[in-house]
Amino acid sequence: MEASLKSRTRQPAHGPLHRLSNLLYRRPNLYLALLLVPPLLWFGAIYFGSLLTLLWQGLYTFDDYSMMVTPDLTLDNLIALFRPANYDIILRTLSMAVAVSLASALLAFPIAYYMARHTSGKTKAFFYIAVMMPMWASYIVKAYAWTLLLAKGGVAQWFVDQFGLAPTLQLILSIPGIGGSTLSTSHLGRFLVFVYIWLPFMILPIQAALERLPPSLLQASADLGARPWQTFVQVILPLSIPGIAAGSIFTFSLTLGDFIVPQLVGPPGFFIGSMVYVQQGAVGNMPMAAAFTLVPIVLIAIYLSIVKRLGAFDAL
Repeated sequence: MEASLKSRTRQPAHGPLHRLSNLLYRRPNLYLALLLVPPLLWFGAIYFGSLLTLLWQGLYTFDDYSMMVTPDLTLDNLIALFRPANYDIILRTLSMAVAVSLASALLAFPIAYYMARHTSGKTKAFFYIAVMMPMWASYIVKAYAWTLLLAKGGVAQWFVDQFGLAPTLQLILSIPGIGGSTLSTSHLGRFLVFVYIWLPFMILPIQAALERLPPSLLQASADLGARPWQTFVQVILPLSIPGIAAGSIFTFSLTLGDFIVPQLVGPPGFFIGSMVYVQQGAVGNMPMAAAFTLVPIVLIAIYLSIVKRLGAFDAL
């Protein structure tokens, strides 16, 4: 009788999995480390390893006569970035990225505000689909389509002629640094294509930031006697800045590294992305391509440090 009672009260033997489970339960930090270490190692080896290898090649030497890359370390490639021709490429790309980000914010804010404050249900779903649908189409197809829209005799030129804006368009195209012979060969046309392609990346973060605005703040502003424009300037706009900053991360970085649109639309002239493509693909000058790759990395790092102060990471 006593033996049967002892057998019933005896605890079952714990297996190795059960002991491991108890160990991880008692040590949550160890459990978290086991979850994060494998993907972090993979990410570090594949992404950072390849990136550091690429940047290290920026110190190699390229022989212009033999068209061969030698492992002789030099700083000539980095110094060459400050030559007038290369500096002009960097400045052209940076100015376009900033202009596209500002224009995208101005266009996206009214759309995002209407989506966040004045739509619901099926109407909001319709706006979401309308904003995201251009992102479903092929990037190259959209870029080529814009070359046809902006070409001389294209749809854009037809609308300009119908509204009698041809003299105004010619005046704009005659401005140095903006215009060209046609819209498709002007900086303005290139700017329009960039804004169209990256606009959804600005709308959605702003819309998410505006949706998080408590309605009580707007009611309190009205109760205190603020006019609608005062409420917008002093309440809505400051609280939507994190969303604008978050969207600008996408528009700025994507414009900075793009190499397809500058080749299809706009006047002759390299951007950083197209310069990397030419140096690596056509010329075979991998060290110079790697040196140019360092430029957007530095610019984006500086830009992220700026928008972080505006709360951009909290709105992502």
